[in-house]
Amino acid sequence: MTLSVNIYKPLASYPLNINFQLEEGILGILGASGSGKTMTLRCIAGMETPQKGKIVLNGKVLFDSSQKINLPISARRVGMVFQNYALFPHLTVAENITYGIRKLPCPQRDYLLNEYISKFRLFGLENRYPQQLSGGQQQRVALARALAVKPQILLLDEPFSALDSYLRQQLQEQLLEILNNYGGITLFITHNLEEVYAICEHLLVIYQGKTCCEADPFGIALNDKKSIFDRPSHVQVAQLTGCKNISKARMISPDEIEAIDWQCRLKVSAPIPSSFTHVGIRGHHLKIVSDGCGENIFPCWLIKSQETPEKMILFLHLHTPPMDDTYDVQIEVSQDKWLTLKNSSFPWHVKFNPMQLFLMSD
Repeated sequence: MTLSVNIYKPLASYPLNINFQLEEGILGILGASGSGKTMTLRCIAGMETPQKGKIVLNGKVLFDSSQKINLPISARRVGMVFQNYALFPHLTVAENITYGIRKLPCPQRDYLLNEYISKFRLFGLENRYPQQLSGGQQQRVALARALAVKPQILLLDEPFSALDSYLRQQLQEQLLEILNNYGGITLFITHNLEEVYAICEHLLVIYQGKTCCEADPFGIALNDKKSIFDRPSHVQVAQLTGCKNISKARMISPDEIEAIDWQCRLKVSAPIPSSFTHVGIRGHHLKIVSDGCGENIFPCWLIKSQETPEKMILFLHLHTPPMDDTYDVQIEVSQDKWLTLKNSSFPWHVKFNPMQLFLMSD
């Protein structure tokens, strides 16, 4: 199973210019609203036409502007689930699921219907209409409809966005089980970082219509998720993967930089790239330590705190007591750590681990 996409399409804000290759597995696509994620999926599905480029799925050319090839949606063997599910309101659950296979002989169509009713736990709902279903039930019907046509590629555009957190977790687990048995290629758009990390094997980050991840030796902007989260090489990628602590920076020596916005010098472990302009570190990698002596350790004062069910987010001002509510970095600590920390006298001391700093270009 392989997918190759190299397309260009002018848009109102900026041109869509996407280039990547994928061999099997689940590709997560991250990007801000309006960055071109959904348009990319629509071009692959045949719902939109690029101005130029080429799309090849398992050796079959779906689109090639130079050869004037542009297969219709029905010939592409693509399944797609939209964030609003796009079920046909005038069709029942059974009719929605079998819509793409309605021309098959009745016995074969009924067999597939029963298979997907069972797989997606839709017993007793066959004769209901979409407006009579819950959000989770609609999502399962949409997935069943997409997979019933035996697609070679499955395109999921924020399929959990309309669901509450409890149902979302349940359906994530079901989806992962289904995708692991699916065998085809899946492209998955989401804004939820925990979701993309749990479900996807690879990540593609799109920024203003362009792929902006680290390129492999062939120039394809595609990486495994761990390398992108652990060491993003572009500011936009760091921001889109949830990094809140980013500073402009400059090199001082081969192993030391100045973080300009944080007003401190930092030892680094990674080689400093020639295109380096910024340094970043994730909040859970910053640590409050008891000893103020040592490498990359600086005094800090608490500006404010924010509680979540699992952790505390602390907003810190570095070096001197604060004159206002301006903070430099935010860190994440466990609730237990917060209980022992919150009554401690200032200054505290925060450590920037050289192994967990990432050096980026803008």
